[in-house]
Amino acid sequence: MTMRIFLAPMEGVVDPTVRHLLTAIGGIDICVTEFVRVTDHTLPDKVFNRYCPELAYNSRTAANTPVRIQLLGGKAEPMAANGQKAAQLGASAIDINFGCPAKTVNKNDGGACLLQSPNRLYDIVSAVRKAVPEHTPVTAKMRLGFAARGGYLDRAQAIYEAGANELVVHARSKVDGYKPPAYWETIGDIREQLPIPVIANGEIWSIDDFQRCKAASGCEDIMLGRGLMACPDLGLQIKAQRETLAYQPLGWPAICALLLHYFLATEAQYPKKYLGNRLKQWLVYLRRHYPQAQSLFDTLKRHRDRSTIINTLKQHTNLAAVAQMEQTLTLTPAMSRYSDHSLSA
Repeated sequence: MTMRIFLAPMEGVVDPTVRHLLTAIGGIDICVTEFVRVTDHTLPDKVFNRYCPELAYNSRTAANTPVRIQLLGGKAEPMAANGQKAAQLGASAIDINFGCPAKTVNKNDGGACLLQSPNRLYDIVSAVRKAVPEHTPVTAKMRLGFAARGGYLDRAQAIYEAGANELVVHARSKVDGYKPPAYWETIGDIREQLPIPVIANGEIWSIDDFQRCKAASGCEDIMLGRGLMACPDLGLQIKAQRETLAYQPLGWPAICALLLHYFLATEAQYPKKYLGNRLKQWLVYLRRHYPQAQSLFDTLKRHRDRSTIINTLKQHTNLAAVAQMEQTLTLTPAMSRYSDHSLSA
């Protein structure tokens, strides 16, 4: 059976540039955008295009990886209208967020708070499914529950009965947050009950974690978020191990070449006083897999000077790694829609 690896929609982290970089490295089969917040009205085209510029390219990254648009909101009718709009704009699928644990989101009737009422889950998914063309998949992501994990089968069943084509399950409650462990065995219970694909998510940082998750949940398909930010080629590592193929994981010089490209591609998006903040955020994730990331973070954490940041990154890489990464990232001419910068700038 062919497995699929999904790139999780991490708000404020996995933006279009990161999707481009990680799918260019490889091992990712499907991406989901950061959530598009829905309130009472249908959003203009420009909002969807901002969250998903890949819409202009058949809803795919430059590496030809499909991108789904994720909606977040608690009102069925506006969710349906915006799902319809996203589908009309060419989204490869419409995903619904029932998992975000953020307090601000939950206080505004979105994300994991909706898990407190399976009927609301049903109403939202059903409304979106009816509004979206039959050929456009409607999917959802849920946590096990809000205050507690019990009742997850009822929640999953409501989402399925409403017409969802797939379900991603983050194997923790809202109250659990991101605190280990992830309760992978509960995903197995859901998978056995539902006839649609169920994707496992939560606390997969390594090949060993994937194997333990698969054993506990029975899921072939997984969604990776923080694990991919900490180890950008984790998807390739998992697939190579699964297929008994030789694979050399990315070394620290290659990671620094990736970070250099990321910095050059995103620097124009931020005022000078925030220059390098997103780079430093990525280094925080990378510390889990690459010990050198802590030293680099300590060196850069107070710097806002462009030249200092670039020169420091270059000191941690080499010409061979830069050339290899540039070849990897320059997959198609469509790459220019993200950045015109060269790693050697």
